[in-house]
Amino acid sequence: MLSNRILQELKAFIDKNLYPAALSENTSYMAVSEQANYELENFIEGNKKPSFSRTLLKFIDRKGLSDSQVYRKAGIDRRHFSKIRSNDDYKPTKNTVVSLALALELNTDETDELLASAGYSLSRSELSDLVVLFCIKKKIYHIEDVNAALEYFGLKPLGRVIE
Repeated sequence: MLSNRILQELKAFIDKNLYPAALSENTSYMAVSEQANYELENFIEGNKKPSFSRTLLKFIDRKGLSDSQVYRKAGIDRRHFSKIRSNDDYKPTKNTVVSLALALELNTDETDELLASAGYSLSRSELSDLVVLFCIKKKIYHIEDVNAALEYFGLKPLGRVIE
């Protein structure tokens, strides 16, 4: 068990090293906590990007396509697409995001933006991601062609096209 002396030294160490020097020694822990919360809220507000749903809808509008054109080409059923569209907090799978990027015929920067809005990226260390990236760079957007390329390497396909 730690002695009171050691615990007091620990408290002094934490007080000295955990909180910024700009705060006076008389500042209460509550004030420090309130300051940290304020800074956190400001950071989040200043750095938050649009949701996946909003980013997707922006690309659909920019490309001048209808929702049904996009979800059919992506191989997503209407109910699933409706969930994506209506729920700002919905987090689709990476394959769903990639399928939508292909359906929208997004370039690599646009695909990266759409993936990032859902918390994903195309990794240069994943074979399936490299296949998808190659297809996007070569403007191979038909999901069946991308799936054929994935299957060539023994990888799982993205999905199927819904007619």
